[in-house]
Amino acid sequence: MEERRINVLVNGEPKSVDVEPRLLLAHFLREVLGLTGTHIGCDTTNCGACTVLLDGLPVKSCTMFAVMVDGHEVMTVEGLGMPSELHPIQEGFREEHGLQCGFCTPGMMLAAKALLDENPNPTEEDVRWGLSGNLCRCTGYQNIVKAVLWAAEKLQSEAGAISR
Repeated sequence: MEERRINVLVNGEPKSVDVEPRLLLAHFLREVLGLTGTHIGCDTTNCGACTVLLDGLPVKSCTMFAVMVDGHEVMTVEGLGMPSELHPIQEGFREEHGLQCGFCTPGMMLAAKALLDENPNPTEEDVRWGLSGNLCRCTGYQNIVKAVLWAAEKLQSEAGAISR
């Protein structure tokens, strides 16, 4: 099969890579770019473990072809924050114990980022709806919801400090 060159901005870095047209985005991120934070759970878009942001919107990378992101921007969990400087969403998951096994966490965090970018002051119901495409088999969701609400509060306080 003939490869096709794609140009994509991944976590703020431009990438120009030849890929097979049938290569799934999840496999491109994990195997070609080495970004293993994108997890593959079900291959059917049911679990959300493979969620990444495409131009700021959450997509399930397990059923999307890599060639479809040509000319676009992709964010994976690796682009959310750094170990030395966590994003408020990552801090929220730590502070509110929003993870157990961690398999769903990258997808949950990116779905949460998309939600908070669109709605910086969500209610608990908004958070539950915003994360409804992502499954967690460990936590019962309560601490994940608390983590996202914690992050929303922190982001709002940071925004308030910047605007002063």
